[in-house]
Amino acid sequence: MERRQRGVSAGLLLLLYQISQVGLQNIPAVTLGVLVLNIFLFLNPLRPLHEACLSVNEAVHRKNWQRLLLAPFHHADDWHLYYNMISMLWKGIMLERKLKSIWFAYIIAVFSVLIGVVYMVLELLLVVILDDPSYEMNCGVGFSGVLFALKVLNNHYNPGRVSNVLGLPISSKYACWVELVAIHFISPG
Repeated sequence: MERRQRGVSAGLLLLLYQISQVGLQNIPAVTLGVLVLNIFLFLNPLRPLHEACLSVNEAVHRKNWQRLLLAPFHHADDWHLYYNMISMLWKGIMLERKLKSIWFAYIIAVFSVLIGVVYMVLELLLVVILDDPSYEMNCGVGFSGVLFALKVLNNHYNPGRVSNVLGLPISSKYACWVELVAIHFISPG
């Protein structure tokens, strides 16, 4: 995993601008807290990326379970942070208002750990199915998995909506899956 540049950068400045456009007073408490935590840890990471990323090798084989907590809140670069936090801002405003702050905070905490567990199970399945041990070494960081889970939850609470994915109108019921595939091709890894 490559080291990222620290400090103020274009993606971070754009994120702060977008947050200011929404207005701090319009962002529910837990959503704002998640944004602040992610920005703070981007500027002041608890560990370097290669020590925060989540992999089967590090978490399971080496018993370095703290990575389950570190990986979701560390980002590879300023644009990774930007895209994740803009998505969090939109989903957080919608869901936190609907679910209320305590329940939304609980969901964020559970999803943050559970997504890492699912990631490792999927990587282990790839090792077994493809007979390729290199999947144990794949190491990931970021809030994308939590955001994907929040998108599915948002679709559950707001059925029948149409989303725009890469300029195509798609039922929100399927948009999260199309978005996942699109993200994989646009930004693999």
